[in-house]
This record gives sequence, structure tokens and C-alpha cells, in this order.
Amino acid sequence: MLRQIIQDFVVQQFNVDPSEFDRADLMVKDLGLDSLGVVEMLFEVEDLYGFQVHDPARYSSMSFNDMVADIEATIRAAHNGQLPEPASLQGKAA
Repeated sequence: MLRQIIQDFVVQQFNVDPSEFDRADLMVKDLGLDSLGVVEMLFEVEDLYGFQVHDPARYSSMSFNDMVADIEATIRAAHNGQLPEPASLQGKAA
């Protein structure tokens, strides 16, 4: 779910072709996000999951999959090992 949330945000906000995310070797820098774009994406995820990433600049040199894994680990660390339901989805029927 986290990967899809990030992917949807990047597609909608930065007009990235969704087929880019099919690439196993996709790098964050390949998405055309500058440092401000990475920060905007992180703000969105932070708001949904109630956590804060330190040193967001490191994501620019990561693969997309590694970035998602790192963000998930950060969320879990902030929530006692759990990946909570995003704030925007809480209370909605699945």
C-alpha cells in the first residue's frame, strides 16, 4: 500500500508516466524529482503516517524500491514495528 501511495502521488503531482514504476532498476532521480519534489513527496507520506524523515536528501541517490523500503522502516520504527493504516484511509470502508 505504501508503494502505491507514493507512486500515485508522484504520478499525479509530477506527471510521471505510471509505466516508469514497472522498471526494477528505477532510481528516484529517474523520476525527475528535484530535492524540493522529494521533500513534497515525503511531506505527503509523513502526514499520512505520522512520522518524520531525517535527511530526505539521501533519497535522491536511491532506487525507488530502496526508498520505499527505507520509508517503511522509518514508519515502523515510529509505530512500534507496525505499519499503520494511512490517516486519509482511517475510518473508511476497505
